[in-house]
Amino acid sequence: QVQLVESGGGLVQEGGSLRLSCAARVRVFSTYAVAWFRQAPGKEREFVAAIRWSGGSTYGTSSVEGRFTISRDNAKNTVYLQMNSLKPEDTAVYYCAATARTDRILVLTGYDYWGQGTQVTVSS
Repeated sequence: QVQLVESGGGLVQEGGSLRLSCAARVRVFSTYAVAWFRQAPGKEREFVAAIRWSGGSTYGTSSVEGRFTISRDNAKNTVYLQMNSLKPEDTAVYYCAATARTDRILVLTGYDYWGQGTQVTVSS
């Protein structure tokens, strides 16, 4: 079993930055791929970014390219999402998710473990 706890959300003005953290309680975190998803009110949960277990490969959706960076510290069992140049349309609940799979890591159904989410609100 994997327990994931997100933190770092909050209220920020447009153009500002936040860093989200996803702390994992698992025996061997380094074998899991981890992703961030987000869900805005009235919308479906969508993929934001993912990172493979080794940290060598990362992926991001086009809407956050150049603004968001995903990284991980396996020694701390933590994955980060650095969010810069935030826009009001980035407002959502952000969830981290983990999977032991090596495929389908860009889609919601590819993940077995989910955190409770952290709210990010960007004001204009």
